[in-house]
Amino acid sequence: MTQLTTTKISIDNIKHAAHTLKDVIVRTPLLPNPLLSDRYGASITLKREDLQVVRSYKIRGAYNKIQSIPAAQLTNGVVCASAGNHAQGVALACYKKKISGTIFMPAPTPSQKVNQVKMFGKEYVEVVLIGDTFDDAFIEATQFSKDKNAAFIPPFDDEKIIEGQGTVGKEIIEDTLSPVDYLILPIGGGGLAAGVSSYFKVLSPHTRIIGVEPAGAPAMKASIDQGEVVVLNKIDKFVDGAAVKRVGDITFQVCKENLDRVITVPEGQVCGDILSLYNEQAIVVEPAGALSIAALENLREEIKGKHVVCVISGSNNDITRTMEIKERYLLFQGLKHYFIVNFPQRAGALREFLTDVLGPDDDITHFEYSKKNSRERGPALIGIELQRPDDLTSLMDKMQKKKFRYEYVNDQPDLFHYLI
Repeated sequence: MTQLTTTKISIDNIKHAAHTLKDVIVRTPLLPNPLLSDRYGASITLKREDLQVVRSYKIRGAYNKIQSIPAAQLTNGVVCASAGNHAQGVALACYKKKISGTIFMPAPTPSQKVNQVKMFGKEYVEVVLIGDTFDDAFIEATQFSKDKNAAFIPPFDDEKIIEGQGTVGKEIIEDTLSPVDYLILPIGGGGLAAGVSSYFKVLSPHTRIIGVEPAGAPAMKASIDQGEVVVLNKIDKFVDGAAVKRVGDITFQVCKENLDRVITVPEGQVCGDILSLYNEQAIVVEPAGALSIAALENLREEIKGKHVVCVISGSNNDITRTMEIKERYLLFQGLKHYFIVNFPQRAGALREFLTDVLGPDDDITHFEYSKKNSRERGPALIGIELQRPDDLTSLMDKMQKKKFRYEYVNDQPDLFHYLI
């Protein structure tokens, strides 16, 4: 096991970062949430970093890091690799400080994110689309930093980045009207959790600090459980603002020391909270921004009667993902099911399926079928939305009774992701 020296994030440095950022960032509101409070029998308050100027907390760390770099070095500009919020934070910091920045992003990055970076950085930022993955962009960015002697701005594993993110905690403590019993923090690389928890451990030591990761990318939990930084072989990238294979060395040390525990929440549960926040309260969040809300269900019993602060980390959600978010939530709820059904190639087979197999409340949401003239049966990929999870058993029983041959796709991940 690799032995790492203990890292402490200075409270004074976080206070200094707050002074550095006072004319750069928005002091985001700490808002009581009556709906969630009633739902969980607790006093739920939201720290709304989704209302930050770049719609996430990332500007705090990016600007604080750049401000710490000697002016002489900044003449060569700065560089970073990012496919999301960090890129926007660096871009705005470059515009504010009137310095050049080069931002490497994977070539498949959605144009909406690329355009946001260009909007915040204006003429001071150049976006370079290269490679297929973040790792490809990261390699190019680090090489660019060496070749051009440009300052590299890391996304999370840096003390100045962590201190900048820690100003979120300073604002919470200054703005809260009552002691915070539980603080729930989303975790990706760990910069936000490391910074905020460092401030709370000193000034609010009674607060229980809970880190939250997506179940498909539990890099911090796995590292803390094993006592050293681990690299995950495979992750679910859906919660893109918090899905990393490896957390930082510094952030790991700090979070291991400061967090009471780290929990994971399923991506489907995150999707449900994204939809409910929007539909019930008109709050737009990205998947990572909903992590702290999704954690409330896991903590339902122990937070009753307590004051709970959830950090909403960002709202950079592409509207084109809405159908994917709804689909994942329905799958998680057991309400959406896919089958490959081999229909007899005779007149009336589909009508029989509709009238004798489907229930009155079942809805076909997906149907693909190609007739094979040389075969007795033809396969159809069918997506069915149920009203109740328990209706699945009845549906399968009726297909068997009516002798419709089928293959259930939901529980075959490789086939499911290939077809759907």
